[in-house]
Amino acid sequence: MNNGVQNMKNAILMSLALGLLAVPAAAQSITAAIPADIRSSNPGVNRDDYTDAVVLHTVEGLVGYKEDGSVGPLLAQSFELSPDGLTYTFKLRSGVTFHNGEPLTAADVLWSWTRYMDPKTEWRCLPEFDGRNGLKVDAVTTPDPQTVVMKINHPSAIFLDTLARTDCGMTAVLQKASVKADGSWDRPIGTGPYKFGNWKRGEYITLDAFENYVSPAGDKADGYVGSKRPLIKEIKFLVVPDPATVKAGLLSGALDVASVLSTDIPEFSANANFTVTAGAEASKHTFLMQTRDPLLSKVEMRQAIAAALDLPTLVAQATNGTGRPNNSAIFPGSRYYSDIQKEAFAPDPAKVADLLAKAGYKGEEINIIANKRPTAPSFDAAVVAQAMLQAVGINARIEVLDWSTQLDRYNSGKYQMMSFSYSARLDPALSFEQFSGPKDKQPRKVWDNPEALELIAKAMEVSDQAQRQAIFDELHKKLLHDVPLIIYCNGTGETVNGKRLKGTPVWQSKLRLWELSLEQ
Repeated sequence: MNNGVQNMKNAILMSLALGLLAVPAAAQSITAAIPADIRSSNPGVNRDDYTDAVVLHTVEGLVGYKEDGSVGPLLAQSFELSPDGLTYTFKLRSGVTFHNGEPLTAADVLWSWTRYMDPKTEWRCLPEFDGRNGLKVDAVTTPDPQTVVMKINHPSAIFLDTLARTDCGMTAVLQKASVKADGSWDRPIGTGPYKFGNWKRGEYITLDAFENYVSPAGDKADGYVGSKRPLIKEIKFLVVPDPATVKAGLLSGALDVASVLSTDIPEFSANANFTVTAGAEASKHTFLMQTRDPLLSKVEMRQAIAAALDLPTLVAQATNGTGRPNNSAIFPGSRYYSDIQKEAFAPDPAKVADLLAKAGYKGEEINIIANKRPTAPSFDAAVVAQAMLQAVGINARIEVLDWSTQLDRYNSGKYQMMSFSYSARLDPALSFEQFSGPKDKQPRKVWDNPEALELIAKAMEVSDQAQRQAIFDELHKKLLHDVPLIIYCNGTGETVNGKRLKGTPVWQSKLRLWELSLEQ
């Protein structure tokens, strides 16, 4: 490590230890660590997961995700769907104001939507609504100040889910003053429980409690809906890239909450001064298979790899015991996680030899691409998988790449196997779609079985829960047979907070700092 980097780390550690980075009184504020600076404050534009986690404290959309993966009203008091499935009518909650004191009206929803649909905004989710991906919003009207009507081109079971997606910035409703006179972005003036404060790039972001916040109904937090009271006056998101520095900051008391390495969980769990939050989330850790590779194009070869892996053991070792095996594209907290979704790949060494013979395997090398990001089990899982594959005669090797290079290889489809993680998609149709699609048009897709693609398309249109359950159960069975990828577990989002912080400070791997209180 060069002296400059070491000096920077030492300076951060000293500042944390002395509490110099906490401006307001400790009883009124908390400091949360994030591993990278936000990319912007513009919802759904120039974003990543860390950006979303911060910005979604300040803005809200018409709807949001509940903890079971369903969608509920947020700025909308209610929504209704017409019998033909083409028209959504949203009634806004009364009494809601923006951070600058202006009242929320349907005109603000229309202005925000018009801005998102302008290609110059560069909204991430524009293709989801302009017809390029099939779904198109044909018209948005405001018959009165409290009503918004949105008409779409065909029935869709994922329209509300897409509005609620965090990578879309929850399709946040913004006040016009969020942009400058020339139309360029300034800062988010939303309706969320916290107001955007100061941003010192590369160092920290502060958020201030919105004293006039009007919370949705509910007696507790529920995903991104439910009760959302800003009980702490100021939040400071401190950019701390180094996991060792994060650990030191938590132990010193200078940090109140942070995500930590799974290897640090046992120490914090044994310390009575800390609370550890971890649980199965909708993110997915996987091994991808390139089904157009000459060797892996044979289903028997992919099935042999699956039968060679003792996934419960692999998960335990790769996640230091924090993960739980799950081979489904649906996360365990979903209302669609049925008994069929619990069906799993089973290790069967005796079966492996027969499958390898059917595949005509003659000891060819299989390359597994992995990365060493501390926030993902990519490399550790690859090491365990390599040992298990070699034990049954499969010649596996690991190629370690930096994350950006691996992502390029993923997007181009240029790999044999890859140890790869997907971000959260709460609706099952969106989760399956994440890795399924036509490879000729989208090389990053791993599953292009026409029957599966037809089922996914149907799940995106059908709203009936029982019909969708049957589709997802059939997809899971096909997935276990085809093995285009092996989903081995969900992310666990290990987060640690000091005991003075009361409440659950994280959901779906993102810090969620409303409905928290401080011990006096």
